[in-house]
Amino acid sequence: MQLQIIKMKAHLTIAFLFIGLVAFTQVDSLGLKEMMQKLDKALLEKDDAMLRAVLHKDASYGHSNGWIQRKGDVLNDFKSGKLVYSKIENISAYIVAINKKWATVRSNTNAEGVVNGNAFKLTMHVMQVWIKTKKGWQLMARQSAKL
Repeated sequence: MQLQIIKMKAHLTIAFLFIGLVAFTQVDSLGLKEMMQKLDKALLEKDDAMLRAVLHKDASYGHSNGWIQRKGDVLNDFKSGKLVYSKIENISAYIVAINKKWATVRSNTNAEGVVNGNAFKLTMHVMQVWIKTKKGWQLMARQSAKL
């Protein structure tokens, strides 16, 4: 009888550890999804403070036309009006891989806006690399390709 109680306690301990691990992963992916939404909202609303928080200091932001920006470039172009998004619609977005330190995300996205005074409307495939810092999830790299 004593052995059965010990086995039952061991099984319950393992079950609770597994449930805790699953819950931690879900919370972590929820936090990432929230930051992905904040990035899109910040790009649409030209929210300088949010862009500063979401973009990693060493971020590389690649556009489908081959244009590559660093964090400062992204911030300056939004302030100046060089690039203005009027629509960002993620048709499909999914987390490809995630752990405690980094995550990769892929999406198909419709975007509309104006760059250098010229309107654009395109559908693209986007790949993002996010890292977990003391500030939370931050976008480290992004690259898009026209579909």
